[in-house]
Amino acid sequence: MKSKITALLPPLVWLLAGLAVLALFRIFRKDLAAMQWWLSHVSMPYKQAMSAWADKVSFSVAEAVCTLAGAAVLALAANTVWRMAHGAAVNWAGRLLGICAFGVWVYAAVCAFWGTQYYGESFARKTGLQARAVQVEELRAVTLWFRDRVNETAQQVPRTENGLFAVSAEEILQQAQGLYNGMQQEYPALAGPERKIKPAAYSKLMSLAGFTGYLFPLAGETTVNVDCPAVLIPATVAHEISHQRGVAPEQEANFCAVRASELSGNAVYEYSGWLFGYIHLYNALLRADPESAIEAAAGLCPAASADLADNSAYWNARQGPVKTVSQKNYSAFIKGYGQTMGMASYGACVDLLVACYAPRAMAE
Repeated sequence: MKSKITALLPPLVWLLAGLAVLALFRIFRKDLAAMQWWLSHVSMPYKQAMSAWADKVSFSVAEAVCTLAGAAVLALAANTVWRMAHGAAVNWAGRLLGICAFGVWVYAAVCAFWGTQYYGESFARKTGLQARAVQVEELRAVTLWFRDRVNETAQQVPRTENGLFAVSAEEILQQAQGLYNGMQQEYPALAGPERKIKPAAYSKLMSLAGFTGYLFPLAGETTVNVDCPAVLIPATVAHEISHQRGVAPEQEANFCAVRASELSGNAVYEYSGWLFGYIHLYNALLRADPESAIEAAAGLCPAASADLADNSAYWNARQGPVKTVSQKNYSAFIKGYGQTMGMASYGACVDLLVACYAPRAMAE
């Protein structure tokens, strides 16, 4: 009995230590000075160093880690079954404590190297670009202005015989280098090292879960879904790079994706960024002024309309319980860091877009 209790001490200590780290995060997360110190001196330097290492391999480190973790779980399950089949003792308490300790430490690491990002200085605060109350007339003007930019740039990208966007995901990822050069000139806070964007080997699984890309905070690495229609992959890349550069809230990352795409000087990224921004603005306008939204949609060029229809068809075909569960879990994950809108915050970039583009849109 004593030996069994002794065997429980190591996983118990690791579990308690992990819980202590999470407690420290919860205590200090509202202390802006403490969070900013951590981000400046620990988190961002760590992620930049790790991403430099991850950049040396062509595969996604995040997917490799997940694959190894899955293999370890299967090996543990197989070992448990084998021991039970041969009448050997199984230390259930020890294994349960070990699994709990591992899970707590993974979450603690994510909080340390990603969750803290939500409590430091935001992109809006660093740059002085603040979202404000939006008038319907402003929203209408900016939506129509974005539609016109979509129509202009839709003609500048390669297309198939059927008129659909025809740039491969591989080409899009290759063109990502230097994407933020213009953006960081306008917003120096977004300066950072260039890193590769990794194509996801598990892209089909990502689609079933409803995800287009993610930043792996433990390696500072970005991986994107390359199975979905390519027309919005450039905007996804721009969105995820903003996360690499320290932008946490999704609404700010969406704004950065649009603005960085516009400033990139790359027609493929410009079109995708304008279309991405138009989708968010149109959805907001549809709720605020349905007639104006119908007017905006009616003026969209056939090429862009075809791209949107193709994208919608792809995602509609992948609706199901996997996506429902994953989206609910991720929404809860985001809310855990004070992002009270959860997944809905992906559409809240509208205020920032209007604040930035209304002067140009209203002047025309």
